[in-house]
Amino acid sequence: MKYLLDANVFIAANNLHYGLDFCPAFWDWLLAANYRQSVYSIEKVGDEIEAGEDQLSEWAKGCGEHFFLKPDAKVLEVMAEVSQWVTSNGYTPAAINTFLQVADYWLVAHARHCTHGRCLHGTSIRQRHQPAERDGIGWTARIPSHGVARIRLVALPITG
Repeated sequence: MKYLLDANVFIAANNLHYGLDFCPAFWDWLLAANYRQSVYSIEKVGDEIEAGEDQLSEWAKGCGEHFFLKPDAKVLEVMAEVSQWVTSNGYTPAAINTFLQVADYWLVAHARHCTHGRCLHGTSIRQRHQPAERDGIGWTARIPSHGVARIRLVALPITG
């Protein structure tokens, strides 16, 4: 199975338990899993990380297109479906606008198209928005609605 990683996986790992300077084995494992074609992220997530201008952004810049996938024509087609779902489910214009401008929108489309699993780190599943709220589009609403599974980082298989 293939897995896509959200920006928070990289950021939380670096800031908490797996700092680039403290636990290089974690980062080597990510690169090895990418080499085995089981772990990826997307270009928009790479852009978010690279904007940090820190040690993590330097690491991300070194990963290149083979790690941070560019959208293809099918991903762009799926984005239209995701956008239609978001705009037709009663969310506020502010919530819709926010969602359509962030990497999560692209990540859902990539995951749906590529049948990748979706990996999030622990409690960072953005549960601050309840499904009934219409001022934010929480993961509990958008992920299952598009046939994309969500797993925790610690549940990722060690080998490809």
